[in-house]
Amino acid sequence: MKPVGLLGSELLGTLCEADQARLLPHLDAQTLRTGHIIHEPGEIVQHVYFPRNDALVAFLVPMADGETIEISMTGREGAVGGIVSEGQLPAFARCCVHHGGPFFRMPVAALEEIKEKVPAVRMLFARYADCMAAQLFQSIACNARHSIEQRAARWLCAAVNRTGSQEVTLTQAQLGGFLGVGRSYVTRIIGRLKDDGILATRRGAIIVLRPRKLRTLSCDCSALVAAHFRAVMAGLYPPEVVDALAAYQDGE
Repeated sequence: MKPVGLLGSELLGTLCEADQARLLPHLDAQTLRTGHIIHEPGEIVQHVYFPRNDALVAFLVPMADGETIEISMTGREGAVGGIVSEGQLPAFARCCVHHGGPFFRMPVAALEEIKEKVPAVRMLFARYADCMAAQLFQSIACNARHSIEQRAARWLCAAVNRTGSQEVTLTQAQLGGFLGVGRSYVTRIIGRLKDDGILATRRGAIIVLRPRKLRTLSCDCSALVAAHFRAVMAGLYPPEVVDALAAYQDGE
């Protein structure tokens, strides 16, 4: 495997060739399908996963009543598993592949060993962990302050931008689970957006017909996270990469 193979992962692709070469022997290329569970709450996190290209992962917190609430999404800009905790510790949330695609997988222990030896790798992951924390904080504020319609619009805009497809593969019940509301509530919102010509649906998918219009209905949470991403990653990524990834987070 050559370093150019890392380009599908923006996070790994920012490392210099020498640092990429340190990681390459530990990277296992995989293709994971939509719905694949990377880990469940309480499981010891053994591997770090790097989504590549249009692959997308969601973190979900299962509640006592059986419902799940989505707290964040990660695409090619980042990684999941052992990033914040820095070690083989129990997972708190369910990590599920929302949009299937290519991934790199790496043992947590191997990444920790490299981070101890290579300051540039350690700094990259430390700053990325800060960005993950910011996304979680903003998610909490968003759930408390913004309407279900705003949150649904933000979620769909993010999914479209990160996958590059205006057809989002999920059911209305799943969207309700991500937002922490019942299917009937989501059905009413989707119905209004369909009447306005913004969305269409087919079995197992929601199709965004007017992405710009949908974005005007979204809250500003993604933009705030993107601004923090720009500030924290400045100096590690080239400026043009920072701008591109921040736009990717913001749904532009």
